[in-house]
Formats: sequence, structure tokens, C-alpha cells
Amino acid sequence: MNENNGLLSSGWAMLMRNKRYIFWFWLLNLTLAEFGTGAFRRSAHAILDHSLASGRLVHGFDMATFSELLARPDFGQMSAMTMPAFYFAFLFFLATALLLPGVFEGYAATFRLPRQDFFRACGRNLWRFIRILIIAAIIMGIVAGALFALQGFLVKKAGESTNEILPFETRMVTLAVIFLIMTILRIWFDLAEVETVLNDRNAVRKAIRLAFRHTFRSLPRLVTGYVVAAILAAIILAAGLWFWNRAVGPESILGAFLLAQFILFLLLIPRFWQRAMAVSYWQQHMRLPAAVTAPAPEPVFVQPVPPVPPPPTPDIPPQPQES
Repeated sequence: MNENNGLLSSGWAMLMRNKRYIFWFWLLNLTLAEFGTGAFRRSAHAILDHSLASGRLVHGFDMATFSELLARPDFGQMSAMTMPAFYFAFLFFLATALLLPGVFEGYAATFRLPRQDFFRACGRNLWRFIRILIIAAIIMGIVAGALFALQGFLVKKAGESTNEILPFETRMVTLAVIFLIMTILRIWFDLAEVETVLNDRNAVRKAIRLAFRHTFRSLPRLVTGYVVAAILAAIILAAGLWFWNRAVGPESILGAFLLAQFILFLLLIPRFWQRAMAVSYWQQHMRLPAAVTAPAPEPVFVQPVPPVPPPPTPDIPPQPQES
């Protein structure tokens, strides 16, 4: 339990030191949503600005009026309304893949990461992140498809029993199991992303293998942290919808917009908290040890000894020559 608290608290402290990332991602989301809903907004304005039926949509929401609006020939095709939203949602997904390496670098730094270092990390890891996301999409898609197919089979079999509550209970239990399994896969690839960025690995397959081992080595600890953050997100959403229903009137367009954006901003906190917990776990268990170099030995200076001069040779008088 102390380890779980340590991971939660260290991730939260890391998140609080880097609150600016939450704001910038929320602003990016709001900007792209503005462009994505532009086509629908222009078509709706062209019709509702000159129709009394708009009152049934402004002062409440009338489903029949909305359906009639969508069926009008001058409203345009629904594909022309929904495709821009899809494109900009995909653009936000790409922007997230581009910017998350810088977020990881900022989380791991003990100082405020300079702007140039942030974008340098983003550019260096872009192709690595795209490869990880492709692998994650394939694995998660296969696992999710198999799990939901199994859920449908189990619910169908439960419906054949005489217990009327059993299908509902089966559906809820299987949804909880699917949530836990998909959370484990999310942890796996979050750790792979962190390992790729912070240990600067070019071979993402090695990062994925290492993250897989660490995910199941510390599974209870990691799952507990991620589930706590997910519960916080559920509480934020439920409380926001309850407050919206109680305090925001149907005619208050500005109030609904502000409250919706506030809820979306708060929902980013659990997501970034989960990423911070992944970085915190990496710092504790996956960081490569720094290479320790032995200090160079200090040079030893030896005082040179002056050479000893040879002893003087005695002068020998020359011998007289014989005649």
C-alpha cells in the first residue's frame, strides 16, 4: 500500500509542477473543435436564424425539431457536417502523438523544461511514437474485438437462463473485466512510450518488450494507480452532469458552454496524472544507470636528480721516448 501511495503521490506532484501542459492541450482541443464544428454551425445558422422553430432548440432541446432540421434539403448532407469533425479529431490525435514526448521530458526534468528542449524531444521521437501507436492500435483492436465478442456470447447464454437479472449482471461483470484488461494494455504502451523517450531508444520493439515485463512485474501497483485516476474521471463527469442539470437552465447557452469546457478541462487531469505515474515508475525502476567514470589519476611529478659528474682522472706525465 505504501508503494501505491508513493506512485500516486509522486505522479500527482509531477503533474502539479507541470500544470501548463493541461492548459495547452485543453486550448488545442478547443481550437480544433471550433474548426471541426464550423460546417454544422454555418448550416444551422443559415436556417435557424430565420425560423421561429429555433426557439424549441434554444429554450430546451426538442428532438423532433432537430430531426426535421437534419432532414431539410437545404441543410446539406450529414457527411459534409461530420467529416470535418472527424478530420480535426484525427488531427488532435496526431498532435497528441507529436507533443507527448515533450510532456514526458518535462515530467522527468527537475527544472522547468526550456521550450527548445520540449520541441526537440517532440521532433526526435515523432516516428518512434507513430510506430508504437500503430502496434498498440493493432494489439488493442484485436484484444478488444475478441473480448466484446466473448461478452456477447456470454450475455446471450445468460439470457437463456431462467434468472432475469443474470444477463445484466453478466454484462456488468464482463464490462469491468474488459476495462481492466484494456487498462493493462494502456499501461503497457504508456511505459513503452516513456521508455522510448527518456532512455532515447531507437528500437521501439526493445522498449515494448521491456515495458511488457515491467507491466506484469508491478501489475497491482500500476493498475491501482490507473484505476484511481479513472475513478476520479468518472466522479468529475458525474458531478459535472449533475451540476449542469441542477444549475444551468436550458436557455443559458453561455453557461452551458462554460460548464462544458470546465468539465473537459478537469477530465484532462486524470489522463495527465496517469502519464505522470508512468514517468514516476520509470524513474524508480526503468531508468538506465548513469555511467560512472573513474577520475583520472593525478600526475606525479618527480624531481629530476642531477647527474653525478665522473671523478677526475689524474694527470699522467708523458714517458720519455728511448733513442
